[in-house]
Amino acid sequence: MRKRPLTPGYVFFYILFWPDTWRILIGAAAAFFLAPRLVSPDMGVMGAGMVYVMLAAIGYASSARLASWISGRVRKLILRNQRP
Repeated sequence: MRKRPLTPGYVFFYILFWPDTWRILIGAAAAFFLAPRLVSPDMGVMGAGMVYVMLAAIGYASSARLASWISGRVRKLILRNQRP
């Protein structure tokens, strides 16, 4: 079996089509948009950091189906014209 060459284009499309990429982005977006509303000044830096990390983990864990759907749609959109 022949191994594919590791090129920047291959790495880019692998990351783009990988569902975990979208899960990470969804988790980061959840933390970015929701944490400022939940953090209070008396929490301190460590408490606020924990809220950000927990929201990112919850967003990552709960977005499996959505991320799979997004990566499938992106794959269909990009590879649609390349198949014989």
